[in-house]
Amino acid sequence: MELFHVLNRGVDKRNIFMNDKDYFRFLHNMYEFNDIEISASSSAYRFKILGFASLKTEKGDREPLVDIHAFCLMPNHYHLLISPKVENGISRFMKKLNMGYANYFNLKYKRSGALFQGRYKSILVEDESHFLHLPYYIHMNPLDLYSPEWRGYKIKNSAKALGFLENYKWSSYLDYIGIKNCSSVLNKNFLSDVLGDARTYKTNMAEFLREMKANFINDLGKLTLE
Repeated sequence: MELFHVLNRGVDKRNIFMNDKDYFRFLHNMYEFNDIEISASSSAYRFKILGFASLKTEKGDREPLVDIHAFCLMPNHYHLLISPKVENGISRFMKKLNMGYANYFNLKYKRSGALFQGRYKSILVEDESHFLHLPYYIHMNPLDLYSPEWRGYKIKNSAKALGFLENYKWSSYLDYIGIKNCSSVLNKNFLSDVLGDARTYKTNMAEFLREMKANFINDLGKLTLE
């Protein structure tokens, strides 16, 4: 199985999520567009008329393009950890996801032009250390909003930082610590074998925050958006 870290941010570093409805819409699209039979153009019309009422909750006969293993949505960017299930699955999924959300955003906020900073960045996960650290890195991204010094290898209060992560809705972290949040979007089977059960992952995350070290950030330096 090939595993990719996919990320992108708003053009000129602008915010791409202005409120909770925008975050929900992107999550909605992550589920809706992860289907061979669904196109961004056909869904855009249905979304405009029906809003969130069109969100499916059943698995049914869906044919996913990718497995979404982990994610984090931030005000001006996103991170996804995904693997293709069909040929060109990632490019097909990302094209629909970015185009569909940009159409929604531009319509809602009466703007035109590009929303994202070019094509998404896709990094093949090849190194074991990279793979083992990546879920933690993705799930720790919300600390930019609470304790940005974490990128300087320091956390003022690790317990409060952990509490912040446990209350951040726009990440798959909650699902991996046993709090059902976005389970319909995720396929947890693969990553759960690596991270352990909910209690283990929460304990390991707490340890990461307590023992923040430079080598952890340095190992993941290539994951940033330039």
